[in-house]
Amino acid sequence: MSLYNNNQGRFGEEFAASYLRKHGYQIIDRNFRIRGGEIDIIAIDFDHGVKTLVFIEVKTRSSTAYGAPLEAIGYYKLRTLVRAAQIYKVRHPGLPSLMRIDAIAVVVNSEQQLLNIYLVKNIS
Repeated sequence: MSLYNNNQGRFGEEFAASYLRKHGYQIIDRNFRIRGGEIDIIAIDFDHGVKTLVFIEVKTRSSTAYGAPLEAIGYYKLRTLVRAAQIYKVRHPGLPSLMRIDAIAVVVNSEQQLLNIYLVKNIS
């Protein structure tokens, strides 16, 4: 991954974390790594008074030349996210038992300014 893409990804994760906080999520961890993958953001969603442990994949793009951001989440990526979520839950048994995987698409311009952001819940 190039330095530009790495920085762009970090900007995207910051935008995503801010968006989630504004929408009532409590962020409890970031960049949880296992062999073969990572989860960008782990949060608790208090939607309708029900605590849900949410694992969030962030995809940031400055162009749709290679497709929309969420098109980059394929079968193998989703499988890795599910496996990482299961491992995280085993390591943190006191967290809510209800879980889901969400994705956030972040679109920025060449100056890393936010153009668009959208959340898709329960992608698994």
